[in-house]
Amino acid sequence: MGFNITNKEYNQKVKEASKNSKLFLDVILAFTVGGIICVIGQIVLNILKMFNFDKETLSSLVCVIMIFIGSFLTAINIYGDIAKFSGAGTLVPITGFANSVVSSAMEFKSEGIILGLGSKMFTIAGPVLVFGVISSVVCGLFYYLYLLIF
Repeated sequence: MGFNITNKEYNQKVKEASKNSKLFLDVILAFTVGGIICVIGQIVLNILKMFNFDKETLSSLVCVIMIFIGSFLTAINIYGDIAKFSGAGTLVPITGFANSVVSSAMEFKSEGIILGLGSKMFTIAGPVLVFGVISSVVCGLFYYLYLLIF
């Protein structure tokens, strides 16, 4: 038993069901909220500079603190609200990565530590990690070949 519907009818139904995106407003919100997250990271960096850490330790500490902030805001159900408001603005910074890992872990924690939390924690973040590693290797190879040629 199936529905007989033409492509034209299907496209019309999709158009009716889909809400119109306000592209300009969405871009402004994403840019603004992503920028605010980056400004917070810069403030953390400036505060930590007062403790005279070396450059490598400083950058590691900023990453850890921003990951903690993203994880904490996800755990208390605030990061999701920010993401709904700003859209893609919360995806790009490191806090968005922390959100994807923590939200997956929270969703599956009822299935146990190993089968739920441990195996499902990287459901969303896993493909991002794989793509990031593969694309960095490909870019590195192109750069190496560029240096050999020129």
